[in-house]
Amino acid sequence: MKTISKFILFTLLGWKIENNFPKSLKKYVVIAAPHTSWVDFPIAILTRMSLGTMIHFIGKDSLFKSPFGFVFSMLGGTPVDRSKSNNLVDAVVNIFNSRDEFRLGLSPEGTRKKVEKWKTGFYYIAKGANVPIVMATLDFGNKRVKISEPYYITGDMEKDFEVFYDFFKHVKGKNPELF
Repeated sequence: MKTISKFILFTLLGWKIENNFPKSLKKYVVIAAPHTSWVDFPIAILTRMSLGTMIHFIGKDSLFKSPFGFVFSMLGGTPVDRSKSNNLVDAVVNIFNSRDEFRLGLSPEGTRKKVEKWKTGFYYIAKGANVPIVMATLDFGNKRVKISEPYYITGDMEKDFEVFYDFFKHVKGKNPELF
């Protein structure tokens, strides 16, 4: 699958990847932005498969039921039960704590629509699980995926978010008006 993914991503679609996901770390949160189109998901999956690093995602548990639930599981999805009164951040921290290896990809925007402010759940997940954050861009303007080195949050949310915003500031999404 790695060879096929590389062929599709690099040869057919013309994308490039700058840097790689950390190989020595077994646990971290990946924040990928901008998230402005459904096309982001297949590009992210092709990138992950090309690099040979499993990056998981979370989804409501109903997505993982028959008849197509196995597809989401095969792609690295982890179901989250939202019917309970559990806090999503705590539920994801529990997933991190229960596994020896878990890398979770999230969109800090939380939606494909334009937002004025990013959601903070990814930050609290990284803090609660005591794992670093890796930033990944999907820059459609340059057809380039750029991956950062791991960033260990300082606890100063304002300072940390400046680092995140700076990493993504010149990136163009599929629909740039939404970022």
